[in-house]
Amino acid sequence: MTNNTQRLIKTSVLLAIATVLSVIKMIELPFGGTITPASMMPVVIIAFMYGTRWGIFSALVYSFLQMLTGMNIVSAMFMPGDSQMILWQAICVCLIDYVFAFTAIGLGGVFKNKIKNDITAITLGTLVATFGRYAMHIVSGYIFYGAWAEWFFTQEGFYAFGAKLVETLSGNALSLAYSVIYNGFYMLPEILITTILTPIIYGVIKKAKLN
Repeated sequence: MTNNTQRLIKTSVLLAIATVLSVIKMIELPFGGTITPASMMPVVIIAFMYGTRWGIFSALVYSFLQMLTGMNIVSAMFMPGDSQMILWQAICVCLIDYVFAFTAIGLGGVFKNKIKNDITAITLGTLVATFGRYAMHIVSGYIFYGAWAEWFFTQEGFYAFGAKLVETLSGNALSLAYSVIYNGFYMLPEILITTILTPIIYGVIKKAKLN
């Protein structure tokens, strides 16, 4: 079996694992976003094992798999109903929230061969990759969902904190705060879980000589 064939097989298996993990929703937010059991981890490992170029390509494939598994959300943006958007907005949300966001996970291998210790390198790479995804969701939320900011911060559960934000911030600043906070509800736990588990699982793979 050639190295290219082995790489393709291992990548396919890891992408399949990532997809399965992504549909296991430990916590799901009402307006989109879920906490999963480290669904980004296999993609980060692909990027670290085979380099950033292959990692970006694999993460791009993963982004389309995410659109397929989230087809009910994606289709709602295009179909008549409360979630329908103008066509160009729906396309942009798909690009930023799916293609750009999940492709960013392919940056997981950026520190390989730049830092001698592989565990340190993959841990830092995981942070870059996962925060890259978080940044894309922030951009999308700020541009396309920022209008919900004032309503969101006046809901039960925010009370003085939300009221203070609405009082202090306005316009673009409030929209940005909304996107950072809302997306942070699921992305920060997801980042933490992934950053803890990825070096542990990679260490096991390395010891078993499966990489």
